[in-house]
Amino acid sequence: MKQTSRILSTYSADAFGVASMLFELGGMVIIHDASGCNSTYTTHDEPRWFDMDSMLFVSAISELEAIMGDDNKLIEDIVTEAKRFHPRFIAIAGTPIPAMTGFDAESVAFQIENETGIPAFGFSTTGMKTYVSGASMALRAIVERFSIKEITPSGNRVLNIIGLTPLDFSTNGQCESLRELFEKNGWTVNATLAMNTTWESIENIGSASVNLVVSSTGRATAEYLKETFGTPYLEAVPYGSQLTGKILETLSLLADGKEAAIDFNDPETEDGCFIIGEEISSLSLAKALALETNRHFSVLCPTNDGPKLRSCDRYTPYEEDIDDALRGAGTVISDPIYRNVLTEKAAFIALPHEAYSGRIFRKDIPNLIGDISYIAEKL
Repeated sequence: MKQTSRILSTYSADAFGVASMLFELGGMVIIHDASGCNSTYTTHDEPRWFDMDSMLFVSAISELEAIMGDDNKLIEDIVTEAKRFHPRFIAIAGTPIPAMTGFDAESVAFQIENETGIPAFGFSTTGMKTYVSGASMALRAIVERFSIKEITPSGNRVLNIIGLTPLDFSTNGQCESLRELFEKNGWTVNATLAMNTTWESIENIGSASVNLVVSSTGRATAEYLKETFGTPYLEAVPYGSQLTGKILETLSLLADGKEAAIDFNDPETEDGCFIIGEEISSLSLAKALALETNRHFSVLCPTNDGPKLRSCDRYTPYEEDIDDALRGAGTVISDPIYRNVLTEKAAFIALPHEAYSGRIFRKDIPNLIGDISYIAEKL
């Protein structure tokens, strides 16, 4: 019963993380679920759906097909549509129903690739984990499969920004602000994975001198790139001017082959002050606020298994954990839905998160890249 939510919402599911990460890359993505279940993703979690074409399908599995395990119909339907649309790749993301019936996504993808000649991926998502899990495995699979392994570095100030989807950064200009910030400071941005980027930049991803991971959805890919190409990486989001300066300095040192890191630890953390959200974004915001306002916040991370948190932070995957952590809270920065479990005495600053509240507060999501005045002025 610990996983039951009475008041709070749940984060976008792992299958939707797959769809979000692959949305712009020219592939055919199939959410393997009952008819209409893709609309939950497209109308609530995907702001690009109304402005951009994408080959996103639902398998429309019926009750009889689920019970009998009739994978042949799914394979035939995908093969037929693949011959019609000629996607760059095919990806199948599972949901609770196929997970319970033992659906083998990887084997089905293998058969589809043999029949079509199109690269195919099967992701054993279950709908029981958050978007971080699905987006992470999808991005790493694409980079592993399509990046050019024999490649010459382009120079010592070439950067990939990894872990970008609207689930964490919406479509309010944050992706564009990230690229502009680094280009103004003398960097060449190769890829912004996976928003507003090109397929060529994915193929050439190993040419960068350093990678910036802006959400935990990009960590697995950055680790792969370090193993394969030796590319160092930094996990941080350039929130506010002072943290941005530290990030630029650290990236330059890493690009020059030196050891460098940013210390996110904060021994002065205040009791009862919390930021709730995705791991890397929340830690970056806490650091930026400490630097610019001298206010010190702990992080509560509900989004992914095994986050790399400080001693003052907590992994809070369930409502019960959130309730316990926020008992007696003084100041909370989080998605507006969390206001429902706070006492009237708590000071609350709304920071909507698309992966949590979907489209409800989309118009209120701020762009904090390089400027945290939206938050700082409210403290």
